[in-house]
Amino acid sequence: MTEATRVLVLNSGSSSVKYQLIDMAGRRRLATGIVERIGERSARLVHTPADGGRRERGGPFADHRAALRAAAEELAADGTGFDSPELAAVGHRVVHGGDVFSGPVVVDDRVIADIEALVPLAPLHNPGNLEGIRTAAALSPGVPQVAVFDTAFHTTMPEYAARYAIDVRTADAHGIRRYGAHGTSHAYVSRRTAALLGRAPEDVNVIVLHLGNGCSAAAVRGGRCVDTSMGMTPLEGLVMGTRSGDIDPAVVPYLARTAGMSPDEVDELLNRRSGLLGLCGDNDMREVTRRVDEGDGAARLALDVYTHRLRKYIGGYMAVLGRVDAVVFTAGVGENSAPVRAATIAGLEPLGLAVDPDRNASAERGPRFISPQYASVAVAVVPTDEELEIAGQAYDLVST
Repeated sequence: MTEATRVLVLNSGSSSVKYQLIDMAGRRRLATGIVERIGERSARLVHTPADGGRRERGGPFADHRAALRAAAEELAADGTGFDSPELAAVGHRVVHGGDVFSGPVVVDDRVIADIEALVPLAPLHNPGNLEGIRTAAALSPGVPQVAVFDTAFHTTMPEYAARYAIDVRTADAHGIRRYGAHGTSHAYVSRRTAALLGRAPEDVNVIVLHLGNGCSAAAVRGGRCVDTSMGMTPLEGLVMGTRSGDIDPAVVPYLARTAGMSPDEVDELLNRRSGLLGLCGDNDMREVTRRVDEGDGAARLALDVYTHRLRKYIGGYMAVLGRVDAVVFTAGVGENSAPVRAATIAGLEPLGLAVDPDRNASAERGPRFISPQYASVAVAVVPTDEELEIAGQAYDLVST
């Protein structure tokens, strides 16, 4: 009998479906793919098996169901379809689990109902996640569907870190508290950082900086999150590509009174027209740093605001943790932008942090230290792998 060791990881977003097929026996990727621009005439599917031979086809893909069926056809053409006896589970990224889910769960009707109830907390993400779950279940009815939540890693925060200082009855009635995001990334990277240090996760305190178009920081003590920068939604915290991050909440009613802006218009401003884009007109950090090198003042200000906010969170989380073994950069910007890493750590030498210019500029891609030998707190770059983390959590759940 063939042993089921493969996990299909699905990230079913608002307008795209990303997937990876991973063999957990060797932690090998057998295929990757994406269906993007679902519902548009320009929709397309790109499928890449492990042996290369990338295949691409156009839509239309009217909805997530059609997109996933097309992905299933591509996987079946490789002999690794949804009905393969080697498929142990389908692992689904679900953005918001609220305070209901603190770990991965096998999906049943109750889980689906709970995820639906959390849609108001992630209206752009949870509906697409649910479509992925329902469609995959129909395509592979005998295979466990496992939901892995971005918020789950942060449920270990103490109540004083998760609570906002507003009326408790109002907060509890409407689920207003800090939930965080990027939890699968923070979990994976904090564990890999411990391995890089040659120590067990429970013996290590790290500050993880997940810097992509969305950005978040997490303070991780002994493998458990004790604080994180994103809040009830992914808007709070660090400066991001198009999101403001921390802002005086009085700005919202102020804009309503003085500019006549509706709640939806303010939401649009803070989520889609702020951050780097709002400051300098570009939300791609590569373009921002290129403009900085050319002497562009607006880009310089944007980068300074961005890194100033990062330093504030690093200092704050050093105080929260008491002892810090490493500050680690991950995700697209964190892994690839040496200028951002250098500017973020600059001036923090009194706190034991420093960046070695040569190590920081190295083209090396794997987990690595970029701090000099004398630094008392390590600074590292650790590439994230959210898909492998989801696959691992799903496989461990169904194989025990």
